[in-house]
Parts: sequence; C-alpha cells; structure tokens
Amino acid sequence: MGALSIRNVRKSFGSTDILKGIDIEVEAGEFLILVGPSGCGKSTLLNMIAGLDTPTAGTIHIADRDVTYALPKDRDIAMVFQSYALYPNMNVAQNISFGLEMRNVPKAQRDEAVQRVARMLQIEHLLGRKPGQLSGGQRQRVAMGRALARNPKLFLFDEPLSNLDAKLRVEMRAEIKLLHQRTRTTTVYVTHDQVEAMTLGDRIAVMRDGIVQQLGTPDDIYSRPATRFVAEFIGSPAMNMVGSQVAANGVMAKGIELAVTAAQRDALKAANAEQVTYGLRPESLAFAEAGLPGSVTMLEPTGPETYALVDTPVGTLTARVPGKVHQRVGENVFLRWSPNDAHLFDATSERRVA
Repeated sequence: MGALSIRNVRKSFGSTDILKGIDIEVEAGEFLILVGPSGCGKSTLLNMIAGLDTPTAGTIHIADRDVTYALPKDRDIAMVFQSYALYPNMNVAQNISFGLEMRNVPKAQRDEAVQRVARMLQIEHLLGRKPGQLSGGQRQRVAMGRALARNPKLFLFDEPLSNLDAKLRVEMRAEIKLLHQRTRTTTVYVTHDQVEAMTLGDRIAVMRDGIVQQLGTPDDIYSRPATRFVAEFIGSPAMNMVGSQVAANGVMAKGIELAVTAAQRDALKAANAEQVTYGLRPESLAFAEAGLPGSVTMLEPTGPETYALVDTPVGTLTARVPGKVHQRVGENVFLRWSPNDAHLFDATSERRVA
C-alpha cells in the first residue's frame, strides 16, 4: 500500500452521484495532480482525503492507516487553500507557527521551524508583517510555510494559484515544484489548469463527471490519451477532431482518405469499429506544397509560434506553427502530417482505439 490509498471511493447526495468509484494509489514522495473541469469531483475527493467530508462508500488510507472516518487533526496532513486562510490579526511568524502551537510543540522548536520555512520560501523579511500588508504571492508563500512547518505525511493543495495573476502563477508554480523537489513530501494537488497539471505532476488523474478518465504520467496523458475527453482537455490549443468512417484501407472523412499506420489499421479491424474520431494535435500539422487543401481563416501570432485556423473539406483545423508564418488570411494552402501523429477514438465509446 502506498502513502495514500483511495479504494472504490464514492460520494452521493441523495440520488446524485458525485464520485463514482475512485481507485488511486499514491506512492511516497509522489506529486499527484487531480485535474478536470468544474463539477468533475476533484475538490470533493480532496476534501475527503483531508477529512472535511466523508465518502458514501469506499476507504481512504494514509501511510497504511485507515482514515476514512478519522478527524482532520488525526490524519497528519497539511492543506493549502485557494483563499490562503491566514489569520488577519497575527503576523507572518505567528501564522506559520500557529498549528505547531495548537499541538503543544515547545516554543524553541516552533521558532526553529518558522526560521527554517522562512528561509526556504525567502520570506524572512516578512515575519513581522500582518497578512493585510502582503501581496497575493507573499500570502500564498505564508500559507505554504504554515503547511511546511508541520512536516506532515501528506500535502494537499486546493487550487492554490487561482487568485494570482498570470506572472505570479508562473513564479509560484516554479516555487511549488522546487519545494517538492527539496522536501519529497507526498502531495495531492487539485487544479482545473492543464498547464499546472502538465508541469507540476509526477502523475495526473484526469477527472470527468466523478470518474477518473485516465491516470498516468504527463507524457502518457498527452501522447496517448485514453479517451476523446482527455485528448481535448489536455493540450492548448485543443486537439483537432475529425468525424470519420472506417474504410477498407483506413479512415475516410467526407470522401477524403486520412492516413493511418499499419498498426492503426489492424487496431481498427480488431475493434470492429465503424465510426471513429480522427484526432491531430495542432503541432502535428504543417504547411506544405501538397496535402489536405484548405484556406487560412485566422492567424494568431503569440511570438514564438503562430496558431493558424484553416478551413478544409473535413472541417476547420488548427495548426500550431513555430515562429511567424508567411501565409495570409484568405490564402489557399495545403496541410500535411505524419500518420504516426494521428489518434483514433471510437465514436460511440469515445475510448482510444488501441
């Protein structure tokens, strides 16, 4: 059993099922991301790990101990909230040490812990300030410091960066990653931001409607999405999806043959699928001298790359092209790609055709 074991956890409110049987094993020192759209159940699951809510069925173990119905104070966890949850009448040092004080930790040890985490988070100069005198990023560091001072078995983060601006989000994301590399404390992190999920996690659990659609490394999730939902949710811009029919030699969309590999052709036959969705990441598409014809309808330069929307006979496709492009809106172009970059999903089940 790992540092955290979630077994067949379900949660219902009356006849409404919020979580529909979650099974996750988290190893010691691992950084697990729970990601998904609003309402998918990720925060509900985190609250049950924290002891703020109880499951309708299933069990939760932390370090081989059944804590399914244990009080939060008996779980040896530390949680960082989206709202920081700092005491406004206490200064930074008091906020960091408050949890230790409630556990009757001697003052000398409390002071040592405060100095240790303050150095780690580079907030030594803020220890005498009140939360109202701090910026959003500084408050988040203090909230993290309060969790770190405890040296718990498990860190829980509930969308901690949601209230920060774009620049601070990038900075704090790096801080959290470096912090985990230093402490190697088992961490569960909830977010709806797929960039946070891909950059922070050792593994990612992509959730939808109370179900884990896929659990794997960032590379697994991105390179081999298990379902159409995962494929579209992870990645920006989203994966292009083309409705297609299985033909004798591969896949056809509106009378146009879409290239597949021999292995994909065999998988289609084995799956006995008739209707499939043909997926292509935007970076897999490139402008070429020949290929799928189309017309450029919009260009979105971002600096290092350009997003080009191209209207083709099989639908509007987004290409992610490095640098600037010479093509102009309204210009006729051709798109090419390698069949090795194609992703095939059963149109009925929406699961990957392996």
